[in-house]
Amino acid sequence: MTAQGLTRYNSGELQHRAEQASALLSACSLCPRNCLVNRQEGETGTCGATTLARIASYNPHLGEESVLVGENGSGTIFLAGCNLTCCFCQNYDISHDASAGIEVEPDRVAAIMLDLQRRGCHNINFVSPSHVVPQILSALQIAFSDGLDVPLVYNCSGYESLDTLKLLDGIIDIYMPDFKFWSETSASRYAEASDYPETARRAVAEMYRQVGDLVVDENGIATHGLLIRHLLMPGGIDETHRILEYIATRISPSTYVNIMDQYRPCGTASHHEELRSGISHDHYRQALDIAHQVGLTRLDQRDIVSLLKRLGITR
Repeated sequence: MTAQGLTRYNSGELQHRAEQASALLSACSLCPRNCLVNRQEGETGTCGATTLARIASYNPHLGEESVLVGENGSGTIFLAGCNLTCCFCQNYDISHDASAGIEVEPDRVAAIMLDLQRRGCHNINFVSPSHVVPQILSALQIAFSDGLDVPLVYNCSGYESLDTLKLLDGIIDIYMPDFKFWSETSASRYAEASDYPETARRAVAEMYRQVGDLVVDENGIATHGLLIRHLLMPGGIDETHRILEYIATRISPSTYVNIMDQYRPCGTASHHEELRSGISHDHYRQALDIAHQVGLTRLDQRDIVSLLKRLGITR
């Protein structure tokens, strides 16, 4: 598995893309918020970020999708701040606080990537990267020059700018957006982003154009392609149906999809009465049935026994 971004690095294209992305910070339009603040002068918009990325934590993560985890884990880098800021975010203390974690220069980000690779991680997994694309591209120039060669995962909310995604074309190996809302009302109520549904549809289509269906190697580890997450929400089965149907009919029935049932009322979700409950087994089973009905053929199935063994819980 070799990161396709190496080709862009060797040709000099990666440096050009990094410069293009950095130029956007003077009137920031990296994401659909289009805050137009001058981050290079310390101004902040919705995400709270300025010129440097902040890393909240990093580690070989065993809790990701089976095709990313393998035996040694996915090399996750949790970035502070977020451009979508859902009220129910399970990483609320990180996503809603851009001052969380440690501010890092590109060479430090590169060193972290290389450390995760040395520890055997099958990929580098950027969690909530949308607002720090320039910083990631700058760090990749250093990391590639020092030997980084594992696939890169763009683990995002789906609230993406097409122009920014095009800067990542040929650099990101695996796109992993969460397709959250179909209803403008839900998107506005829970993330103050009424344009999310249409924006996510365009973004997912662009990601698919770039990388296609998810490809896995002989060991079952993803090498490149699109993997879509969908977090089930209380009372949201109709939106789930519309999202899964869209993926099957407008993206690809072979799209690798992870239907997630781990919603719980984090952050300020309890301010909304309808979000105070979790997801029942029946709700989850209904969502799986819908996925099969609309023609999706590749659903993430966690190998619980293998996961417990890796965690040292069983023998």
